[in-house]
This record gives sequence, C-alpha cells and structure tokens, in this order.
Amino acid sequence: MLVTNCSNNYGPYQFPEKLIPVVDSQMPARRTDPVYGKGDNIRDWLYVTDHAAALVAVVERGTPGETYNIGGKAERTNLEVVETLCDLVDEIAGPLDSGASRRSLITFVADRPGHDQRYAIDQTKIQRDLGWEPKHTFDTGLRSTVQWYLDNQPWWQPLSDKQATERLGLKK
Repeated sequence: MLVTNCSNNYGPYQFPEKLIPVVDSQMPARRTDPVYGKGDNIRDWLYVTDHAAALVAVVERGTPGETYNIGGKAERTNLEVVETLCDLVDEIAGPLDSGASRRSLITFVADRPGHDQRYAIDQTKIQRDLGWEPKHTFDTGLRSTVQWYLDNQPWWQPLSDKQATERLGLKK
C-alpha cells in the first residue's frame, strides 16, 4: 500500500465552488469576488497535472508502506490568490468597462466557522526519494487556468448557475 497527501489542487475542470474557479467565473460577469475574513488564510497550491505526475511517480517508484506528501511549493494567502486572479483577468480579457481593475470587485465576507488558517505540505520526502518536483510554478499554472476558464464558459456556466440556486452536494 502507498499513501499520498496533497495540497490544494487547481486547474481546468475544477468544480466552480472552489476558490480559483469561483473567482474566475465571477470576473467576466463583473460580479463581486468574495474573500473570507481578511483573506489571510494560507494555502499551498498544486497544479492538477503536477499532482497526476506525482501520483505516477509514487506508483512507479514509491516504497510500499510509505506515505508521500505532494505539494506545489506555492504558499499564498487567499487574498494574494484573488488579487493575482484579478490581475490576470485584467491582463488577458482587459479591464472593466469603467477602466477599473477587477481588484475593485473584491469583497470581504464573514469567515466560515472552523476555517483553517493554514494548509501546508512538506514535500521533501517525495523530492528526495523519488526525484519529483512540480513542473508548473503557481504563476504559470494560474495563467493557464485563467485562460481555460475564460475560453470554456459553456462548460462551467451551467454548473455555476445551478450552484447559485441550490447548494450542490447536500442531502435533502
């Protein structure tokens, strides 16, 4: 048996309720971008194809009975992530009609109860023992993700619309 633990994944096809897709899907419509609390919660971010490559490395070269942590080496506060997303959409799609940056759409909302302050992964072992490291930096992975969401609105829009009217995944 092999066990892996990973940091927050992001990339194309991520369900629109998660931080990066929800911000990406709000910005073209010029809706507000919600940030919990002060936005100071810290997450380590891992591009989805890097996670898949790490899983292959673990299956092919891992030692049975071992646990491997898979991280992106990309710790950011939630506010830093949202600000970077705003800047990327401004750069790729252009600023708002008013000429303002999408950063002006950031709003702060009450933090969720029990919201963890920090998620982090020490990936030293997988790097040392299996020679795996992420190929994407946070900036390159995020740019690719933003471009995908801008180019694929027909995929995510129905999911986002449905989520706006009913919370998916809850038992009724």
